[in-house]
Amino acid sequence: MREILRMQSRIENARNLRRNSTDAENRLWYYLRDRRLGGFRFRRQVPLGRYVADFVCMRERLIVELDGGQHMDHRADDEERSRYLERAGFRVLRFWNDDVLLRTEAVLESLLAALCSACPHPNPLPPAGEGERE
Repeated sequence: MREILRMQSRIENARNLRRNSTDAENRLWYYLRDRRLGGFRFRRQVPLGRYVADFVCMRERLIVELDGGQHMDHRADDEERSRYLERAGFRVLRFWNDDVLLRTEAVLESLLAALCSACPHPNPLPPAGEGERE
């Protein structure tokens, strides 16, 4: 019962975070929603274990966290959060809010590079020696 209440609390917290998004979150969500970035599907404010991740591409197991100035004082907490999520099998990318707002293209390029590095090439080269005749 206690675990169910904790999960309901995390879900409600995620809903509140979606309703009260920061300017940086709104800007990035504009580019991530509806598979706009390379056809990858993202969700926002997703409860994962004891945390709520800002943005998640479940297929590629990639989490995108946006950090504002308050994170300067909580670096150890952010590092623990990242380690927890990595142990759960996710890659975690962090960006400063200012980077999202002022250097949006660079952030999107970094995200797309991270997403594509996990994808196999659609037409891989054959193994060495294949096609050779003796």
